[in-house]
Amino acid sequence: MDFLQVLTDVFPLLLRGSWMTIRLAGLALGIAMVLGLVTCLMGMSKFRIPKLLAGGYIWLIRGTPLLVQVFFIHLGIPQLMQTLGFDFRLTIFASGTVTLALNAGAYIAEIFRGGIQAIDHGQMEAARSLGFSHYRAMFRIILPQAVRVAIPSLVNQFIITLKDTSIISVIGLREIVLEAQIYIGRTFQSFATWTIVGVFYLVIIAVLTQVSARVEKKLDYGQKSRRQGTA
Repeated sequence: MDFLQVLTDVFPLLLRGSWMTIRLAGLALGIAMVLGLVTCLMGMSKFRIPKLLAGGYIWLIRGTPLLVQVFFIHLGIPQLMQTLGFDFRLTIFASGTVTLALNAGAYIAEIFRGGIQAIDHGQMEAARSLGFSHYRAMFRIILPQAVRVAIPSLVNQFIITLKDTSIISVIGLREIVLEAQIYIGRTFQSFATWTIVGVFYLVIIAVLTQVSARVEKKLDYGQKSRRQGTA
């Protein structure tokens, strides 16, 4: 079987798998952004309990492999719940979404923390002197600037999470990698198939990188416009 024939056969399968990959990564990252921001703010709180919870969550996620997290959430937690008498099950897609969201959320929390710490502390003090509450100053003044600073790191995390969707194939989610494995199992065309899979990932990530670059440029342009208007 030649390369062109493999491409013709496997393209529709990988296209279907790509849609699943994008859906999974998009939903997981949306949840992870919210989770990461909340965790970041908890970690920077003056109160001990939120700081401990945030620190423990980040320590746990960063200290365990993603593969272990997948099996724990998809198999371990349902078994524990059933042992306690609850009829609890997770679909493969739900398990994958929860795992990737929890995993990415811990890293995004640290990205947000770095972005906030990069902003001059004097801006918070100036906002407080003008009568802003701490949280109002954080959301109105500090966070918008921190997000701009954090965009390159956030994009990098988005790319990592997108590639991490391939690990979810171990529990049977038919994303790009599993679709390729099923096809190879029928045809034994490993070289051509994995080459095409690599191209699929490169194209998806290239599009994501271009979109993020446009967003970053637009935000930077908006900032420059405001500075020129002020001047």
